[in-house]
Amino acid sequence: MPILLLRHQRHAVGDVAYGSCLEDAMTITFDPATYKRTTRQQWQDAAQAWHRWGPTLEDWLGDATTRMPDAAAVGPGSRVLDVAAGAGGQSLAAARRVGPDGRVLATDIAPAILEYAANAATEAGLSNVETLEADGERLDVPEAAFDAAISRVGLIYFPDQQAALGGIRRALRPGGRLSAVVYSTADRNAFFAVPVGIIRRRAQLPPPAAGQPGPFSLGGPGVAEETLARAGFHDITVEAVPSPLHLPSAADCVRFERESFGALHQMLAGLPPEDREEAWTEIASALAAYEGPDGFIGPCEMLVVTGTRSASAMS
Repeated sequence: MPILLLRHQRHAVGDVAYGSCLEDAMTITFDPATYKRTTRQQWQDAAQAWHRWGPTLEDWLGDATTRMPDAAAVGPGSRVLDVAAGAGGQSLAAARRVGPDGRVLATDIAPAILEYAANAATEAGLSNVETLEADGERLDVPEAAFDAAISRVGLIYFPDQQAALGGIRRALRPGGRLSAVVYSTADRNAFFAVPVGIIRRRAQLPPPAAGQPGPFSLGGPGVAEETLARAGFHDITVEAVPSPLHLPSAADCVRFERESFGALHQMLAGLPPEDREEAWTEIASALAAYEGPDGFIGPCEMLVVTGTRSASAMS
């Protein structure tokens, strides 16, 4: 979700960081380092709100969150690596499954949001959860130390997904499984795609190119399977999980996204304040189409993507 400016300069906004100039036909380049810095800051800023909306997140993503550790074969005694753990809702769910003889290592690039995960584990009486500030593309964990790896709505935002997946595969024991929850396609996720589309149009943002990070980067037919296969995973499966977002009203959805979806704020950063407010007003109007007698029901579909490290210790 980059911003494109019609003059020669660099900006870091949205899901990507770009440089462009009118004279060279608006050549666009992706800057992963700047992207990572802005993403880290995005989650530092959104950490409190993401935690505050935790009950909504767990209701919304509950089915996919349950199926993810099922697919990764997480059970009593399992050692689980959680990549891009955020506030740790799925980390705690995994910790309850593995019990006192297992452990969960929750990693994230943003330490502020990991503090909420650590505090939540303590409050829940779960002593088998550890946290580690870590770049998901450069995981500093022992090789073959984990039985399973999970990632909920995180893998899609890595600028180098192959580096992230390679690190996860190395961290898994032979035969260990990775399972990740990602969005499917934009047309099946209107609650998110509608705001993204409105902001992209108003801020003149081009869509992410193939292979660049973004919410729907792994959602297309065959994309997730091919991505995991290139990283050396086998026995790959993809399960679609309907995950409608239920809230009392469209206004609540706007508040949810406005407070906790840091990527949307980054997309809006190139606009003056009054234009940002106009964008949110248009978003509220568009999302009202999904409000009815039973409240707001935002269309959403998640994919549970699973792959296995070869049982051979050499692969």
